[in-house]
Amino acid sequence: MPKKIDEIIKERQKWLTWKNIAPRREILDSMPEIPECKVSIKDAIEIKGDFDEKLTKKIEEVAWFIKPWRKGPFKIDNLFIDSEWQSFIKYDLLRPYFNLKDKVVADVGCNNGYYMFKILEDEPTKIIGFDPSPIFLTQFEFINKFVKSDIKYELLGIEHIQDYKIKFDVIFCLGVLYHRSDPITALKSLKASLNKGGEVIVDTFMIDGEEEMCLIPHDRYSKIPNIYFIPTINALKNWCNRAGFKKVEVLEITTTSINEQRMTPWIISESLNDFLDPNNPTLTVEGYPAPKRVYIKATI
Repeated sequence: MPKKIDEIIKERQKWLTWKNIAPRREILDSMPEIPECKVSIKDAIEIKGDFDEKLTKKIEEVAWFIKPWRKGPFKIDNLFIDSEWQSFIKYDLLRPYFNLKDKVVADVGCNNGYYMFKILEDEPTKIIGFDPSPIFLTQFEFINKFVKSDIKYELLGIEHIQDYKIKFDVIFCLGVLYHRSDPITALKSLKASLNKGGEVIVDTFMIDGEEEMCLIPHDRYSKIPNIYFIPTINALKNWCNRAGFKKVEVLEITTTSINEQRMTPWIISESLNDFLDPNNPTLTVEGYPAPKRVYIKATI
């Protein structure tokens, strides 16, 4: 018999005791109570508080210890967490295409919660994030010590959302679909998680072409091992149709730039510039077309 979602959630709490996670949890738990802060939702999630020197040093210590910071940026007083992705670029691109006031919203693949914190200013009824990464959950809880939001974060993946205890009006699924070996089943899971009239906003890699076809990387794409299918727009539309969506709208098409994704001291690893052919930036190091993204809205 399949496990119930509550059992999976309970089991995944044990992940927080893994040997590479436990030290991060311990340093997070060592933080004192944070006084009330002023939070400004700008390009960065900006936090201002009455922090003494001891607390300021502790905040900086924790922030560095729980890296890598992929999504952001965040600013806590004078501490600027310069994430790999300037995530406001994607958010600002999508912002004209949704209305979240009084909606129940999910962010699937929510990472450290940057987009969910941005969504707060749209006054949704509820925000729930889904991501199976204990490191990103730890980062979210660190930031939420200052924001003190009611956002809920579940250590669950896209395959679990259809069995979750509530349904959603709007689901964001950004940068997830190409990590799934069965993208149509993933889209079906999103559809099954929506309330009547609900919508999913999806961001995924794409390739150019009118044909209904996909690139299937032999081993890696942009040095990323778990990239399975990169579709043309027409192939992506077909996936959505087969998943049962009634309408698919292409919102935007972009080419990822080294202004949007780049290496910073807060990740200490390679980034987009290292993933591209040094002699031809229109190609990845593997010889595939450089990362290009399509943003769609699929409705039921």
